[in-house]
Amino acid sequence: MGFALVAVPALVLLLGPAESVVLANCAAGAISVVGLAGGWRRVRPGAMVPLCVAAACTVPVGAWLTRQLPAPALLLVMGGLVTVAVLLVMRGARVPALRGTKGAVAAGAVGGFMNSAAGVGGPPVSLYALNAGWTVREFVPNAQFYGVIVNAFSVAANGVPRLGGARWGWVVAAMVVGAVIGRGLAEWIPEKRARLLVLSLALAGGVTAVTKGVWAL
Repeated sequence: MGFALVAVPALVLLLGPAESVVLANCAAGAISVVGLAGGWRRVRPGAMVPLCVAAACTVPVGAWLTRQLPAPALLLVMGGLVTVAVLLVMRGARVPALRGTKGAVAAGAVGGFMNSAAGVGGPPVSLYALNAGWTVREFVPNAQFYGVIVNAFSVAANGVPRLGGARWGWVVAAMVVGAVIGRGLAEWIPEKRARLLVLSLALAGGVTAVTKGVWAL
């Protein structure tokens, strides 16, 4: 979730809304696969099935929306979704409806739509996990599993980025360098401060995307 929240607004400003979504889907899916490799045994299938099935139903809707809206409107939608999602996560919103199977379906459906429309599908699942009382140890592998599934659906719906070999090389290199730097900084930056930094960057990017969308109207 943190990768997409920070990367998507920046990618939107660099590549435009449509291309940024498909690139974010590919990158986030790859990161989830790598992260899941060491924690797949802690995945809770009973909880993940309704989340993933609901996401599969709404991913095509989000993908369709990205193809229908003009670029300024799409910037507004993407920036608005990121901004609202960050604010909700920052507040740690408690929503009684986001509990049980119905809560999982609602979170999965919203997450699937957001992932294919804006490249950011993690916040609804984070809010579901918060309201379900999951620990961090439970949340991480399940969120990564959800990330693999929802990004696979999103790539199938949106396609892959139209990048040349050199650009793909830069993308992979940037992800590897970022992962190495992040792992190194993790030992020095407290978790709460790092979380606040990530959310602040994401909020700034979301607001910037909204501003650019309004300016382009």
